Amino acid sequence: MAAQEAFIIVDIGTGNVRVAVAAKNGEVLSVERDNMPYQTDALYPNSIFFDPNHLWSVITKLARTALENAPEVEVKALTATSQREGIVLIGHDGSSLIGLPNIDHRGREWDFIMQDKSYIYELAGRYPTSLFSALKLVGVRERRQELWEQTRTFLSISDWAQYMLSGVARYEHSQASETLLYDVARKSWSPDLCAIFDIDPMLLSPLGDSGTVLGTITPAAAAAFQISPEAQVIIGGADTQLAVKGTQPELDDVVIVSGTTTPIFKLVNEYITDVRERSWTNRHIDEHTLAVETNAGVTGLNYQRLKEIFYPNESYEVIEQELAQVQEACCVASLGSLLADEKGPITKGGFIFPAPVTHTLTRAHFVWATLWDIACSIKENFHSLHDISAVEQDYVWACGGGFQSQLLRQFIADLLHKKVYLRENYRQATVVGGALICNEALGESNYVPAPPLVVEPQEDSRYLSLYEEWKRTRQTFKNLCEEAVV
Repeated sequence: MAAQEAFIIVDIGTGNVRVAVAAKNGEVLSVERDNMPYQTDALYPNSIFFDPNHLWSVITKLARTALENAPEVEVKALTATSQREGIVLIGHDGSSLIGLPNIDHRGREWDFIMQDKSYIYELAGRYPTSLFSALKLVGVRERRQELWEQTRTFLSISDWAQYMLSGVARYEHSQASETLLYDVARKSWSPDLCAIFDIDPMLLSPLGDSGTVLGTITPAAAAAFQISPEAQVIIGGADTQLAVKGTQPELDDVVIVSGTTTPIFKLVNEYITDVRERSWTNRHIDEHTLAVETNAGVTGLNYQRLKEIFYPNESYEVIEQELAQVQEACCVASLGSLLADEKGPITKGGFIFPAPVTHTLTRAHFVWATLWDIACSIKENFHSLHDISAVEQDYVWACGGGFQSQLLRQFIADLLHKKVYLRENYRQATVVGGALICNEALGESNYVPAPPLVVEPQEDSRYLSLYEEWKRTRQTFKNLCEEAVV
């Protein structure tokens, strides 16, 4: 029997790195994962980094294992996707120097150089903070001079992975949107933004379009992955954009991506900004499409960590079974979600429940409250997005691992009063998006999505009062944060 033609998709997230093997029709044949190998940097507060050379050895090992666990395949192409805002510095000799993930804030001390943040917002499409790549670079320049002098260029983490595969450095547009050095409307690097951060434009790699061939895999990478030296390397993109791609929405649709954070994307064909600076405007991975985004902040990561506390040895199916038995919300949570109307997240959070502790309070109530916190945060951000760019459809799309919770799906449908659509492979949407990218680059189309699963909104008389209680709880923790600052 002839080997099945397939693709390799490298997915470097905030919490873990995955390597998947996918068939040309989008079927996920195998997935291997490991934790991201972070280290703290004592030279800066709130900073974290990774050794890209160590990460590459992890990726190589995962790729070989994923291929061993897949049916017999012939790898025709490879692509990569990754967390947004993260970068890898490349040396003058082509070596990988240091990786700075999205959760690295080494540039926060130099926030003062952004004197006109509204001007930056208009060009870059997002309110500027130390989250973005430009201030990471400033932090290196100001306190790691020896490292800065070794640096020839930098790449997003997914573009770095493709550089390691092909030897060609290109910066994909959806990832460039996250640097504060890129004019999103003009789809080009911005000399004005570079001047604000005193970044030499010569440091910037050429831009490349998602879904185009970057080059043939290098002999060294082919040998390390144990695949054909004829395999093509395809430019991928940011993980949120690839997840949206894998969901296959239409223009003007809204897609909620539930991962470590929860971006809420609306696909548009024009550059839109918000007079109140609440939204981000991103390049999508289609040539002419953009996305207006609000983001509920850290959400799925909270759920994952609380599972480790309350359900360390049980499956998500067990959690759903226990959640189905919850008849009354015994507690309400606020766990640091981000609302578009606010400039930053709440940095203190927790659960509020009646005292003394009632015997009816169970571990399921804490998880129920966590999912309700996520859903209410999505509701708030969805309405901000609707205020910026009206949502006319009676449905939203959903994808990402967080939506394996049936209760979360129903919460969102009920709170938004809209149907929730999910594709069959919604949990692996980034992998499916990567397969679609590879197909398009090779001039093939083998993916015909099945009709979506539909979650219908229902009326629940409890939800209005519970929503108001959630808002009061969130305000309580917000007040605590403000008192701590004073």
